[in-house]
Amino acid sequence: MAYVRPVNKMPLSKQQKVDLLTEYAAYYRGAVAVDDTALNRKIPRDAFISLLDRIGSLLIDESARLAAAPGPVRDFLAGNPLPKEMAPLLPDSFRAFCLALNSLKHWVAKEQAATDRYLLGGVSRQLCRDTAIACLVTGEVLGPDAELHHPVRDGRPPVLVSKAGHDRLEGQEAVNATDATARELVALRRKMNLSWAHLRRGCLDLLGTPAVASSKAMAASARSYARKASAVTHLGYRELLDWLDKNGL
Repeated sequence: MAYVRPVNKMPLSKQQKVDLLTEYAAYYRGAVAVDDTALNRKIPRDAFISLLDRIGSLLIDESARLAAAPGPVRDFLAGNPLPKEMAPLLPDSFRAFCLALNSLKHWVAKEQAATDRYLLGGVSRQLCRDTAIACLVTGEVLGPDAELHHPVRDGRPPVLVSKAGHDRLEGQEAVNATDATARELVALRRKMNLSWAHLRRGCLDLLGTPAVASSKAMAASARSYARKASAVTHLGYRELLDWLDKNGL
Protein backbone atom coordinates (compact mmCIF):
# COMPACT_ATOMS: atom_id res chain seq x y z
CA MET A 1 0.00 0.00 0.00
CA ALA A 2 1.38 3.41 -0.98
CA TYR A 3 2.23 5.87 1.77
CA VAL A 4 -0.14 8.84 2.09
CA ARG A 5 1.03 11.78 4.18
CA PRO A 6 -1.39 12.71 7.03
CA VAL A 7 -3.36 15.88 6.25
CA ASN A 8 -5.20 18.12 8.69
CA LYS A 9 -8.92 17.82 8.02
CA MET A 10 -9.72 20.93 10.07
CA PRO A 11 -7.69 23.77 8.48
CA LEU A 12 -7.42 27.00 10.44
CA SER A 13 -7.60 30.63 9.35
CA LYS A 14 -4.54 32.82 9.92
CA GLN A 15 -6.17 34.47 12.94
CA GLN A 16 -7.06 31.09 14.39
CA LYS A 17 -3.44 30.03 13.98
CA VAL A 18 -2.20 33.17 15.76
CA ASP A 19 -4.72 32.66 18.58
CA LEU A 20 -3.71 29.01 18.87
CA LEU A 21 -0.02 29.89 19.19
CA THR A 22 -0.77 32.61 21.75
CA GLU A 23 -2.66 30.11 23.91
CA TYR A 24 0.09 27.56 23.29
CA ALA A 25 2.75 29.91 24.69
CA ALA A 26 0.57 30.70 27.70
CA TYR A 27 0.11 26.98 28.32
CA TYR A 28 3.86 26.40 28.41
CA ARG A 29 4.55 29.43 30.58
CA GLY A 30 2.28 27.83 33.18
CA ALA A 31 3.68 24.34 32.63
CA VAL A 32 7.31 25.43 33.02
CA ALA A 33 6.48 27.23 36.26
CA VAL A 34 5.38 23.88 37.70
CA ASP A 35 7.78 21.52 35.95
CA ASP A 36 11.00 22.75 34.33
CA THR A 37 11.21 19.65 32.12
CA ALA A 38 7.85 20.36 30.45
CA LEU A 39 9.53 21.89 27.40
CA ASN A 40 11.75 18.90 26.71
CA ARG A 41 9.99 15.56 26.87
CA LYS A 42 11.40 12.58 24.97
CA ILE A 43 9.74 9.21 24.62
CA PRO A 44 11.89 6.25 25.78
CA ARG A 45 14.04 4.93 22.96
CA ASP A 46 12.65 1.42 23.23
CA ALA A 47 9.01 2.53 22.82
CA PHE A 48 9.13 1.93 19.06
CA ILE A 49 11.65 -0.93 19.09
CA SER A 50 9.23 -3.37 17.45
CA LEU A 51 8.42 -0.91 14.64
CA LEU A 52 12.09 -0.09 14.11
CA ASP A 53 13.00 -3.78 13.99
CA ARG A 54 10.42 -4.32 11.25
CA ILE A 55 11.70 -1.31 9.30
CA GLY A 56 15.29 -2.55 9.65
CA SER A 57 14.39 -6.04 8.46
CA LEU A 58 12.47 -4.59 5.50
CA LEU A 59 15.47 -2.43 4.55
CA ILE A 60 17.82 -5.41 4.56
CA ASP A 61 15.46 -7.70 2.63
CA GLU A 62 14.51 -5.09 0.03
CA SER A 63 18.11 -3.94 -0.41
CA ALA A 64 19.26 -7.48 -1.14
CA ARG A 65 16.42 -7.95 -3.63
CA LEU A 66 17.03 -4.64 -5.41
CA ALA A 67 20.78 -5.23 -5.56
CA ALA A 68 20.24 -8.47 -7.47
CA ALA A 69 17.24 -7.57 -9.65
CA PRO A 70 17.43 -5.57 -12.90
CA GLY A 71 16.50 -1.93 -12.26
CA PRO A 72 17.82 1.47 -11.14
CA VAL A 73 19.57 0.16 -8.02
CA ARG A 74 21.39 -2.59 -9.93
CA ASP A 75 22.26 -0.07 -12.64
CA PHE A 76 23.60 2.44 -10.10
CA LEU A 77 25.81 -0.17 -8.44
CA ALA A 78 27.18 -1.26 -11.81
CA GLY A 79 27.74 2.34 -12.88
CA ASN A 80 29.70 3.11 -9.72
CA PRO A 81 32.16 0.22 -9.33
CA LEU A 82 34.34 -0.10 -6.26
CA PRO A 83 38.15 0.08 -6.31
CA LYS A 84 39.68 -3.35 -6.93
CA GLU A 85 40.94 -3.77 -3.36
CA MET A 86 37.61 -2.76 -1.82
CA ALA A 87 35.24 -4.71 -4.08
CA PRO A 88 35.49 -8.04 -2.21
CA LEU A 89 34.83 -6.29 1.11
CA LEU A 90 31.57 -4.53 0.23
CA PRO A 91 28.93 -6.88 -1.17
CA ASP A 92 26.28 -5.36 -3.40
CA SER A 93 23.53 -6.16 -0.88
CA PHE A 94 25.31 -4.02 1.73
CA ARG A 95 25.97 -1.21 -0.73
CA ALA A 96 22.27 -1.19 -1.62
CA PHE A 97 21.39 -1.20 2.09
CA CYS A 98 23.56 1.91 2.62
CA LEU A 99 21.89 3.64 -0.31
CA ALA A 100 18.44 2.72 1.00
CA LEU A 101 19.35 3.94 4.48
CA ASN A 102 20.46 7.28 3.07
CA SER A 103 17.24 7.55 1.06
CA LEU A 104 15.24 6.77 4.20
CA LYS A 105 17.11 9.51 6.08
CA HIS A 106 16.09 12.12 3.52
CA TRP A 107 12.52 10.82 3.50
CA VAL A 108 12.28 11.05 7.29
CA ALA A 109 13.66 14.61 7.26
CA LYS A 110 11.11 15.63 4.62
CA GLU A 111 8.18 14.01 6.39
CA GLN A 112 9.23 15.38 9.78
CA ALA A 113 9.34 18.89 8.32
CA ALA A 114 5.82 18.30 6.99
CA THR A 115 4.57 17.55 10.51
CA ASP A 116 5.24 21.19 11.45
CA ARG A 117 2.91 22.24 8.68
CA TYR A 118 0.06 19.94 9.73
CA LEU A 119 -1.61 22.52 12.01
CA LEU A 120 -0.21 25.80 10.74
CA GLY A 121 0.42 25.30 7.02
CA GLY A 122 3.38 26.43 4.95
CA VAL A 123 4.10 29.54 7.06
CA SER A 124 4.29 27.55 10.31
CA ARG A 125 7.88 28.44 11.22
CA GLN A 126 7.40 32.13 10.47
CA LEU A 127 4.17 32.22 12.49
CA CYS A 128 5.97 30.67 15.44
CA ARG A 129 8.61 33.39 15.21
CA ASP A 130 6.15 36.24 14.70
CA THR A 131 4.00 35.35 17.72
CA ALA A 132 6.89 34.83 20.18
CA ILE A 133 8.14 37.69 22.36
CA ALA A 134 10.15 36.29 25.25
CA CYS A 135 12.01 33.02 25.78
CA LEU A 136 9.81 30.58 27.72
CA VAL A 137 12.90 29.18 29.46
CA THR A 138 14.93 32.24 30.47
CA GLY A 139 12.34 35.00 30.14
CA GLU A 140 14.76 37.12 28.08
CA VAL A 141 13.64 39.08 25.04
CA LEU A 142 14.23 36.98 21.94
CA GLY A 143 16.99 38.09 19.61
CA PRO A 144 18.30 37.00 16.22
CA ASP A 145 19.91 33.88 17.75
CA ALA A 146 16.53 32.47 18.83
CA GLU A 147 15.88 28.85 17.87
CA LEU A 148 12.75 26.80 17.25
CA HIS A 149 12.50 23.94 19.74
CA HIS A 150 9.99 21.08 19.85
CA PRO A 151 8.77 20.41 23.41
CA VAL A 152 7.44 17.00 22.31
CA ARG A 153 7.71 15.44 18.87
CA ASP A 154 4.04 14.51 18.68
CA GLY A 155 2.82 17.01 16.10
CA ARG A 156 2.56 20.07 18.32
CA PRO A 157 4.32 23.18 16.94
CA PRO A 158 7.79 24.23 18.03
CA VAL A 159 8.33 27.14 20.41
CA LEU A 160 10.89 29.91 19.92
CA VAL A 161 13.56 30.01 22.63
CA SER A 162 16.84 31.85 23.03
CA LYS A 163 20.10 30.01 22.37
CA ALA A 164 20.79 30.01 26.10
CA GLY A 165 17.32 28.63 26.73
CA HIS A 166 17.76 25.92 24.13
CA ASP A 167 21.14 24.91 25.57
CA ARG A 168 19.57 24.70 29.02
CA LEU A 169 16.72 22.54 27.75
CA GLU A 170 19.07 20.16 25.98
CA GLY A 171 21.56 20.06 28.84
CA GLN A 172 24.30 21.47 26.62
CA GLU A 173 25.51 24.20 28.93
CA ALA A 174 29.25 24.40 29.00
CA VAL A 175 30.98 22.34 31.69
CA ASN A 176 34.67 22.11 32.46
CA ALA A 177 36.13 19.40 30.23
CA THR A 178 38.88 18.73 32.79
CA ASP A 179 36.29 18.01 35.49
CA ALA A 180 36.15 14.22 36.01
CA THR A 181 32.67 14.53 37.49
CA ALA A 182 31.51 16.43 34.41
CA ARG A 183 32.85 13.75 32.08
CA GLU A 184 31.08 10.98 33.97
CA LEU A 185 27.79 12.84 34.26
CA VAL A 186 27.72 14.05 30.65
CA ALA A 187 28.31 10.49 29.45
CA LEU A 188 25.60 9.15 31.76
CA ARG A 189 23.16 11.85 30.73
CA ARG A 190 23.60 11.01 27.06
CA LYS A 191 23.25 7.29 27.73
CA MET A 192 20.03 7.71 29.73
CA ASN A 193 18.66 10.45 27.46
CA LEU A 194 17.55 12.53 30.44
CA SER A 195 18.08 16.16 31.43
CA TRP A 196 20.04 17.83 34.20
CA ALA A 197 16.66 18.76 35.66
CA HIS A 198 15.88 15.05 35.99
CA LEU A 199 19.13 14.52 37.88
CA ARG A 200 18.31 17.38 40.23
CA ARG A 201 14.81 16.03 40.76
CA GLY A 202 16.11 12.54 41.51
CA CYS A 203 18.63 13.82 44.04
CA LEU A 204 16.03 15.94 45.81
CA ASP A 205 13.58 13.06 45.85
CA LEU A 206 16.13 10.70 47.37
CA LEU A 207 16.98 13.32 49.97
CA GLY A 208 13.30 13.48 50.92
CA THR A 209 12.61 16.93 49.46
CA PRO A 210 11.06 16.43 45.99
CA ALA A 211 11.19 19.58 43.85
CA VAL A 212 7.80 19.35 42.14
CA ALA A 213 4.96 16.92 41.80
CA SER A 214 5.47 14.46 38.93
CA SER A 215 4.18 11.17 37.61
CA LYS A 216 5.32 7.97 39.32
CA ALA A 217 7.18 6.87 36.19
CA MET A 218 9.04 10.18 35.85
CA ALA A 219 9.93 10.24 39.53
CA ALA A 220 11.21 6.67 39.34
CA SER A 221 13.37 7.49 36.28
CA ALA A 222 14.80 10.54 38.05
CA ARG A 223 15.68 8.51 41.16
CA SER A 224 17.32 5.82 39.04
CA TYR A 225 19.30 8.55 37.24
CA ALA A 226 20.46 10.01 40.55
CA ARG A 227 21.50 6.61 41.93
CA LYS A 228 23.56 5.85 38.83
CA ALA A 229 25.10 9.34 38.92
CA SER A 230 26.09 8.82 42.52
CA ALA A 231 27.61 5.43 41.68
CA VAL A 232 29.76 6.63 38.75
CA THR A 233 30.96 9.81 40.47
CA HIS A 234 31.21 8.47 44.04
CA LEU A 235 29.36 11.59 45.19
CA GLY A 236 26.40 11.79 47.52
CA TYR A 237 23.11 13.32 46.42
CA ARG A 238 23.81 16.59 48.23
CA GLU A 239 27.24 16.77 46.58
CA LEU A 240 25.65 16.16 43.18
CA LEU A 241 23.25 19.03 43.82
CA ASP A 242 26.18 21.24 44.79
CA TRP A 243 27.92 20.31 41.53
CA LEU A 244 24.80 21.17 39.52
CA ASP A 245 24.54 24.53 41.30
CA LYS A 246 28.22 25.27 40.75
CA ASN A 247 27.86 24.66 37.03
CA GLY A 248 24.57 26.51 36.72
CA LEU A 249 22.69 23.38 35.62
